[in-house]
Amino acid sequence: MDLDPDGIFRDDSGSEDDLLREKESTKDFSVYLVDASPKMFGTVATNEVDEMGETFFHAAVKCISESLKAQIIGRSSDEIAICFFNTREKKNTQDLHGVYVFNVAERELLDRPTARLIKEFSGIENSFIHHIGSRYWIEPASRENSLYNALWVAQALLRKGSVKNVSKRILIFTNEDNPFRSISGAAKADMIRTSLQRAKDAQELGISIELLPLSSKEFDVSIFYADLLGLEGGEMPLFLTSADEKLEDMANQLQKRIFSKRKVKTIMFVIASGVSIEVNAYALIRPSVPGAIMWLDSVTNLPLKMERTFVCADTGALVEQPRMHFQEFNGEMVKFTVEELAEIKKVSDGHLHLLGFKPLDCLKDYHNLRPSTFIYPTDEEIIGSTCAFVALHRSMVRLQRFAVAFYGSSTHPQLVALVAQDEIISSSGQLEPPGMHMIYLPYSDDIRYPEELQIYAGTPRATDDQIKKASALLRRIDLKDFSVCQFSNPALQRHYGILQALALGEDEMPNVKDETLPDEEGMAKPGVVRAIEEFKFAVYGENHDQEEAAKKGSTTEASKKRKAIYEVALKESASYDWADIAEHGKLKDLTVIELKNYLTVHGLPVTGKKEVLISRILTHLGK
Repeated sequence: MDLDPDGIFRDDSGSEDDLLREKESTKDFSVYLVDASPKMFGTVATNEVDEMGETFFHAAVKCISESLKAQIIGRSSDEIAICFFNTREKKNTQDLHGVYVFNVAERELLDRPTARLIKEFSGIENSFIHHIGSRYWIEPASRENSLYNALWVAQALLRKGSVKNVSKRILIFTNEDNPFRSISGAAKADMIRTSLQRAKDAQELGISIELLPLSSKEFDVSIFYADLLGLEGGEMPLFLTSADEKLEDMANQLQKRIFSKRKVKTIMFVIASGVSIEVNAYALIRPSVPGAIMWLDSVTNLPLKMERTFVCADTGALVEQPRMHFQEFNGEMVKFTVEELAEIKKVSDGHLHLLGFKPLDCLKDYHNLRPSTFIYPTDEEIIGSTCAFVALHRSMVRLQRFAVAFYGSSTHPQLVALVAQDEIISSSGQLEPPGMHMIYLPYSDDIRYPEELQIYAGTPRATDDQIKKASALLRRIDLKDFSVCQFSNPALQRHYGILQALALGEDEMPNVKDETLPDEEGMAKPGVVRAIEEFKFAVYGENHDQEEAAKKGSTTEASKKRKAIYEVALKESASYDWADIAEHGKLKDLTVIELKNYLTVHGLPVTGKKEVLISRILTHLGK
């Protein structure tokens, strides 16, 4: 049996960055609970959203549809279910009133989003009233609690999967902050109690409940939903925001909640001898690339599964994967077990070892080789990790220091810098979380020192006026609050837009806006135009436009002259049989002008003596 000795010590990790390999599955199961009461079909004020006449229900459906489109690209393994509550019709496995589980054929109630689901759900508003219907929250004479029923149905849908490797959540969309306002007395107290108990039971099972409020006025979460969500006093103001902020930013808020807290690895952080804490690593920003190519069977159109088998070269029989590997050394075959090879390739234990601290000004921008990793403490395995991490974090922020540590992976061990970051909160929620950024430091030979340019006395230098005009221009066109997250990759947007159009059966290709193109409207503002003209006059002079026009005109005259020379050469050269002349050696009898006519017609150089011209023609004719 032939083995591959050159591949014995090949790294079998299959990844360039060990940190991007997930330690455990982090699938997400989500249930969207959409309020379908008549109040949700009210029109939103025109100053809150761009579309006139848009309803709250339409805003929720559009937000969920956009989230599903992003989810089917970024996290296709996640599973979702869509439920409407406060409906006239009922459709759920528990046969509870007021709850309608929306689904399409060939799909389970909680399953991966499909193109058909997105297409039918996006247009559900047109037929919702006729086929499903809407009703108010609680009718005074009824004991049916639709919110309680909706939470029960959602909890039943999230029964599959273990909370150890699956994140489960319920997201509620509503514009009613007091769902039990129509009833009073003991009936109201009983319904509130049972609803809160149902939510508490779901949370004890590892299911998180989140709220995305929609309202034409301030949504007062303290009336009921603060108790349902388990909000503390300090967390409540985050939800007391006006509806215009929530509606305009609802798609972004939903995307943040759906894609939040996706840890990629758990690392042991060794602070000192005998003192270790546990931290989770998160990949905040990574380059966006098109999805991997999936090979399909030409007949069934099903994905192909790749398998590796070992074949004996002598008999052709299938054999099991050998437990021993062989490597030739000094004329002998050395045996290695799989465990021995794994131990040889093991550079470090994979832990993060703290080495010391340095001032923040010692860390330069060019030390950041690639996107950093964000680390945050966890008490899952080591109790007290959060307390120790917070103490270290506060000291680093107060003393303006960053930590130098060694992170040893099996593929690329290196030094890293741990930079502490404070929490930043705005009215719409948390903007930046507290924690540490792990920046991968370069080796000494990773830093290149460019050659220095020697500036002599005769080298042109900008005048004070030119520098002043350039500074004024930069101030005019400076982008305020710039962030790379503001711009999308137009190639990727078009790629996924075409895939979306094909999957949803849309007739027209999406119009992708290239946000990397210059802002023509902004550049046309009088202040910007004036700054550009002043800079141009200071550097190039006032007659620069006329000089450029004259140069362009002279270029046009030169092209006309070259065209005339080519036409004359083509006419003169056409009267000769150049192949016959070259065959009989009569090129030397022609004049230099006649030889240059041939070279001009065929785009060959016309410089040199007569012998050079003849040799060039013979080479072109293949003689």
